[in-house]
Amino acid sequence: MPCQRPANQPIFLGVVGDSAAGKSTLARGIAAILGNDRVAVLQADDYHRHGRAERRQLNLTPLAPEANHLDILEQHLCLLRRGQPILKPVYDHATGTLRPSERLEAKPVVIVEGLLAYHSRGMRDCFDVKVFVEPDESLRTSWKLARDCAQRGYSLDEARQSMERRAEDSAAHIQPQRSFADIVVRFAPTTEDSSLLDARHLLRPTLAHPDLGPVLDAGGKGGFQLALARDSDGKPVDMLDISGRIEPRRAKAVEDLLWSLIPEASHPRAPLGRFTDTEGQDRTSHSLALSQLLITYHLVKAAFGLAPR
Repeated sequence: MPCQRPANQPIFLGVVGDSAAGKSTLARGIAAILGNDRVAVLQADDYHRHGRAERRQLNLTPLAPEANHLDILEQHLCLLRRGQPILKPVYDHATGTLRPSERLEAKPVVIVEGLLAYHSRGMRDCFDVKVFVEPDESLRTSWKLARDCAQRGYSLDEARQSMERRAEDSAAHIQPQRSFADIVVRFAPTTEDSSLLDARHLLRPTLAHPDLGPVLDAGGKGGFQLALARDSDGKPVDMLDISGRIEPRRAKAVEDLLWSLIPEASHPRAPLGRFTDTEGQDRTSHSLALSQLLITYHLVKAAFGLAPR
């Protein structure tokens, strides 16, 4: 029998990926499933060392480790892991400035989302479940340009220039963290409709994944299928594909199965799969909803000592 974890030790989920990869959208649905009152969300972007204007003067991007207080982030993760509160920094994305610190209390589940949360061994060791989000690059570009112009005060040219400046640091510091993830999630627009999202999960054997046999497609036409594949490093992984055009009936069957596997998550079913498309319109995606439920399954099992670390 697995050992029960200490009652006051939070479950830690990491959601890491490049800017505008969909980390917050994914995390928001997971928090809703578990109950927002039971989840503390820590934004790793709050540990930026400099404001936007100062970074430009120093010719730094926020993706560079030296542009962030990663030593403090690691200390704070360790404190939260022990159930202790922290006084964390705050970065205001709307203005690109640093604001006064705020207190964050540890809760039963801690979700850490950001650019560099797997950068050090000390940080990685804090997580029970590690997710890396890598959407189709054209989709991420559209999301980032739309978000930065609508919410962060950039002109379209400034947003494009920012992406160009970040490309080298992304390759050097963000992408290598992919190798530490238990689950790699890739969203892509469907061929027919860019407002619908296909989802592909690379499921590594570092976690005990759920038995999805009862709802898998025998012929591969129902929009939910699992296959053995090889990752970019040549290692074997399970590859779960969820079509953006999965029929609602099929999606509900998968959703019901996942809910049945996590009876410990007694919070009433929350609306899932909500995201903003590249035109700024609110959408609901079955593939996103099922992705949020699948990751929640691992968090719930980690709470009961069933997810190997």
